[in-house]
Amino acid sequence: MSMSFERYMLDMVQPMRDELTRLGIQELRTPEEVESNLPDAKGTALVVINSVCGCAAGQCRPGVADALKHSKTPNHLFTVFAGQDKEATAKAREYFAPYPPSSPSIALMKNGELVHFIERHSIENRSAADIAADLTEAFDKYCD
Repeated sequence: MSMSFERYMLDMVQPMRDELTRLGIQELRTPEEVESNLPDAKGTALVVINSVCGCAAGQCRPGVADALKHSKTPNHLFTVFAGQDKEATAKAREYFAPYPPSSPSIALMKNGELVHFIERHSIENRSAADIAADLTEAFDKYCD
């Protein structure tokens, strides 16, 4: 029974993963992948903490997609999936202090340091266009 439930969950979540990876965003599925990418990313790195919730589907992922059409974008694009790749997500969140864990959320890092963070509460009550505008403003400020 548990194997069929796990398969169902994988099948259900895959389109949510694909929505970001088809934009060129690299999934970090293990703590080792997080550790080998985030701290040493030269320039800017966007990290999307993906989630199965409605605000991830309605606002977060579409907002990220719109922001990535902007003339200035980060050098690196990463995502971890909260609730699915738990260890990778926990490792990524170590870089987002002092912000508490929230998903979905969006981090912008520059040379391994957090410079901009959008928490869940700043996603769930805003439109995808608002999130895209927030991100593009941060891209203009921090991306070369």
